[in-house]
This record gives sequence, structure tokens and C-alpha cells, in this order.
Amino acid sequence: MAHKITSFIIVEANRVKRGKELPPGPPAKSAPHYFEKSVPAQHILGQEKIKVDGVEIVLAAKTYHPDAILVEGTFEVENIFENDGLIELKDKVHEACYEFAKKNGGKDEPAEEYAVYQISGYKGDPELFLKGHAAKIAGLLKSEKLELDEKEVEHTLASQFKYAKDDLIIVDWDGAFVFDPEGEFEETIELFELANYQLLRYRILDEDLDERMRQMSKLIQAEDKRRKWLWPSREVTQEFREVIRVRSQSVTQFEGLEREIKLIGDWYLARLYDLLSKKFRLEDWRERIKEKLDSLEDVYSIASENLGMSRMQRLELIQIWGFFILQIGWLVLIILEFFYFTR
Repeated sequence: MAHKITSFIIVEANRVKRGKELPPGPPAKSAPHYFEKSVPAQHILGQEKIKVDGVEIVLAAKTYHPDAILVEGTFEVENIFENDGLIELKDKVHEACYEFAKKNGGKDEPAEEYAVYQISGYKGDPELFLKGHAAKIAGLLKSEKLELDEKEVEHTLASQFKYAKDDLIIVDWDGAFVFDPEGEFEETIELFELANYQLLRYRILDEDLDERMRQMSKLIQAEDKRRKWLWPSREVTQEFREVIRVRSQSVTQFEGLEREIKLIGDWYLARLYDLLSKKFRLEDWRERIKEKLDSLEDVYSIASENLGMSRMQRLELIQIWGFFILQIGWLVLIILEFFYFTR
């Protein structure tokens, strides 16, 4: 029986090298297979081997072009269920992944971390492992060193997905256990990485929309202060155009995320992704972002109307002053003609 762990992190990057696109691995299950055609492709940047606490770790840096870096740390252990230092080892592997990501242009934050515990080479129903190691599995999934209550263990192990008679996947927020007698984990791990990547993109977009709302508020305040001059500053106008541009970009990115999710058509992977989506609350993130996009649109509309009214007021004021100057001109001409004829 083989025990292997893949700990990975995904971080934002300003701009990353594309690298070499990874070829699709073998399908996870014998089912209609559309996965590699519908999701963002991974590109390999490089890899290296390191040792952490005497354990050999294979680090692999990949990218989701153009703004995210993924670093995997993969290593084997003798027995996952009897190793008491796995959480500490996993944390150190994550630190090594962050360092490797920085070398390739990654940022510290925002970031997502995850660990996939892989069991292969066994015979029979993997649910038998749950009877003797339920508390251990739940603790690793939650990265929790404290002894968990029985109800918490039961709740943690409830998020399960079983496709064949001899496989099993248990999913939680910080990690997952994957049991597969044949050891075909590549595509399943890529799906875990995709779900974390989607979560990271939602977080980035959410923070960006918050920042744009703050900028919009400052823009409106700046415009109100200049209202007596009825002339918007160049800086305010530029910021206003930037908000419009970013909002359009955000809508495009958001629609792209939803399109990618809907294109996962494989029976096995689609069901697994649905489980991950619920555990990561991706639907809540989508609704939250939609609400912020709608709010930004409402604020944008109100600000546009106010700015438009300001321009109308300027035109009206110019007309009034023009008419007043014209009347003065006519009065001057009448006075000059009066003095000319009465001389």
C-alpha cells in the first residue's frame, strides 16, 4: 500500500511566464471526458527537489496564465495514519512552496493552501479505513492537532464522494483524502487545484471591487467639493474612466469564471467539482460578487447622472453669461448712437 501527499499553494502574480503547457493526463474514470478542453490549462515553469526534516520533497511550479502561480510539494510517507508529525511537515512544505513561488514572481497574498492525502495499492472497500482512523483523517483534513469531538469528526467525514466500489474521496476546506487502488490521482488533484484557483480568483475580484467602490466614493466626494466651480478636475475624470474600465473588465472576468465552471461535463469530475463548490461555498462568492457588481453599476449610474447634470449646468451658465454680455453690448451701442445723434 502506498501513501503519498501533495501539498500545494496558489498565489497571485503580477505577470508570469507562460511556460510549457502540460499534456493531459489519463482520464480519472472511464466516462465522457471533456475536462482538459474546458478548464484553464496549466503550464510548467520548473521543478526541484529539496529535503524537509529528512523527507525528500519534489517541488513543481506551474502557472495559470497570466496571473497565478501554483506550486506543488509532493512526497511519500510510510503510513499516513501513524505519522504524528504530518501537520507540521505539511506546514513546512507549504513554506517551501511559498519560497519557490516567490522565485517565480509570486506574491505572499492573496493565496490558497491545500493538501491531498493519497492512498493506493489496497484491496477492498476503502470505507474500512474510516472505522479505525476516522479521528486521524478528520484532524488532518482540518489541520487540527487537538482531539476532535465525535460529532465534529462525523460532520467532517460526511462530505464524501464515491464513484466506483473501491474508491473514495473525502473533502474539507483545508484538504482531502483520496483513495484509489490504481493510484490514478493526477486529474483529481488538478480538479482540487482548479477549485482553489477559482476561489482565489473570486477573492481577488472581490477585493478589487471593494477598492473600486472606495475609489468611486472618493471620486464623488472630490466632485462635490468642486461643484461650485462646475468643472470636474482632470484627475477626477481619469479616475472615473478607470472605474468604468475596471468594472467592464470585472464583468468579463466574472462571466469567464462561470463559463469555465459550466463546461466541466465529465460525469465523475462534474460531480466531484459540485461537491468542492459546495464545500468552498463558491456559489456564495458568486452571489456576493454579483451584488457588488450591481452596486457598483448603481453608484456609477448615479455618479454619471450627477456629472451629466453638472455639464448641463455649465452649458446653461455659459448661455446666461453669453446672453448677458450680448445685452451689455447692445446697450453700449444704443448709448453710443444716442450721443452720436444728439451731438
